[in-house]
Amino acid sequence: MTTPFLDRFAPSSALREREGGTHLKVTTVELFFDLVYVFTIIQLSHYLLEHQTWLGALEAATLFAGVWWAWNYTAWAANWIDPDKTAGRILMLVLMACALMMAVAIHYAFEYRAWLFALAYVAMALIRAFYMAAVMRGTRMGQNYWQLGMWSVLSGVFWIAGALIEPLRLPLWIVAVLIDYAGPYAGYHVPGHGQTPMETWTLKGLHLLERNQLIFIIALGESILLLGHTMVDADLSVPLFLTAAIGFALIVSMWWLYFVHSGEAGEEAFHSSGDHTKLGRASLAYAHGIMVCGAIVVAVAIEIIVAHPTDAVHLPSILIACAGPMIFMTGNTLFRLGLGRKIPWTYALPFAAMPLIGWFVHETHASGIVLGLGMLLAGLAVAAVNPDRSGLKVGTPS
Repeated sequence: MTTPFLDRFAPSSALREREGGTHLKVTTVELFFDLVYVFTIIQLSHYLLEHQTWLGALEAATLFAGVWWAWNYTAWAANWIDPDKTAGRILMLVLMACALMMAVAIHYAFEYRAWLFALAYVAMALIRAFYMAAVMRGTRMGQNYWQLGMWSVLSGVFWIAGALIEPLRLPLWIVAVLIDYAGPYAGYHVPGHGQTPMETWTLKGLHLLERNQLIFIIALGESILLLGHTMVDADLSVPLFLTAAIGFALIVSMWWLYFVHSGEAGEEAFHSSGDHTKLGRASLAYAHGIMVCGAIVVAVAIEIIVAHPTDAVHLPSILIACAGPMIFMTGNTLFRLGLGRKIPWTYALPFAAMPLIGWFVHETHASGIVLGLGMLLAGLAVAAVNPDRSGLKVGTPS
């Protein structure tokens, strides 16, 4: 009975055709799944807007780590299973429903909706891992996904415990995040089964690169949404238009730094690399998560600046504005390091300039316009230098 059941509900025919060097296309179902993350990113940015404290920032970072890893693992799963086939389509839609429940819970995730966030995350992780293991049963990849699923069970214990034990919720969820993020580097080691060798994860990297580029566009879209929404609700004035122009230019600078500086480099690296899994893990899973996080923080900073262009900026808002570009550039630098591309000296500018700009704005009680201009000048200085013509080359992807 077991085999006919699996043949019907988890058929191996649901896998993508992976023979040859054919590029895997991004399907409409994957794009449909990403619509949830438009809402998710909005919820995360609003959470940070309403919790401008050290604790709020740590909570927002923990929530982001969870939703990013849920998206990342789903993108990887779609690299093997075909979302245009019935089984793959159903899997993606079930995962989409789980992701939607996570997003719905975000605003009160550390209050009365903790159970919803944790259950949705754990359900998403277990369904994805064990369904993939069933579809690829009898293969090395099936074993890989089974071991990944066991790590998801372990982290799930801490997610659920955090939802149940309110005083320990944040530390327990941080432990859960650390387990999830450490899994790939531990090879999803399971006692008695060993590790999953990296070379057995037969990744098609260009498909995953495209998926990461699309989610980064969604993160930039949140900046546009916050900027536009703030202008709609505000009295149109010269200071408002000035800060809006600064905010728009900041968004463009992040787009430029990613797509113009590193977009083609990413494609070239995956075309020339013989180990897409190692390259994808280094340059996509972790680096892009940091970049998307930075884009969300910058979006929050833009909303703060545009909403109060002539008011003195308070310290929490200054810290958010300074952190955003540095988080984004950390991810961008790690992306280029993973690709083995040159790192120009200008990439260090935000790390030197933003603390100084923040200090100046705080000490002089300067307005949002001044803070925004400082952020913009730092971004433009980095974007102005072509990283492939100047800088330190740190190696080539293997």
